[in-house]
Amino acid sequence: MKQPLLLPFILLGAVSALHLENSVPHLEIRETEVDLGQDLDGSGDQDGQLAFIHKAIKSEREEVEASGCQDAFKDEVAIESYSAALRKNLQCPKEEDTVQVQGSPWCPTCHYRLVKTLKTFKEAESICDNCYKGHLVSIHRYTDNIQIQRFVSKVLQPQIWIGGTIRGWWLWKGYCWTDDSPWNFQYWASGEPDNGTGHCVTLCTKDGHWRRISCERTLPFVCSA
Repeated sequence: MKQPLLLPFILLGAVSALHLENSVPHLEIRETEVDLGQDLDGSGDQDGQLAFIHKAIKSEREEVEASGCQDAFKDEVAIESYSAALRKNLQCPKEEDTVQVQGSPWCPTCHYRLVKTLKTFKEAESICDNCYKGHLVSIHRYTDNIQIQRFVSKVLQPQIWIGGTIRGWWLWKGYCWTDDSPWNFQYWASGEPDNGTGHCVTLCTKDGHWRRISCERTLPFVCSA
């Protein structure tokens, strides 16, 4: 009677050994210290079940790690029914509703464009792509974060969209940029990202810290090209 009770505890231990690494673009899977294929009590049935679960987890992990963030973002947008209509009816912001600034000394050829028009995350990314041939801005160093924060500090909104978003599902969620550049820097506000409830990342115009909010909020945004 004890043998059927072992499997849930073993599975619980296996799941507990896997966790989300927020500092990298993809989830880093850590192997559980327990060999899932090990026969803990001599039960052949349990051994076969655990081996099957181990194989399934490994296969799913390899499949997710093999896919890029940008591909996942494009695929998700492509399957939505309104995305084609969004591109067709897209109106680029008026020039007076945007402000352009040169990039940092580390990237003199980079250009940032603040768009004051309020848009959802996906609408903002679509405008960056179709109107300015770029993406929502990705940030890779503290100095760039400060520059962008100063650039947008006079906007009469507490937050703006940047290009950070969550992709994947369940244990395999991870952060990535819409331009597919590495997730190698982050500047979360206190309690974030764990206390955030959305899948998209904003930059606070007052102090430059990042927060997670719903992607359906409408905010100003910064494009890079």
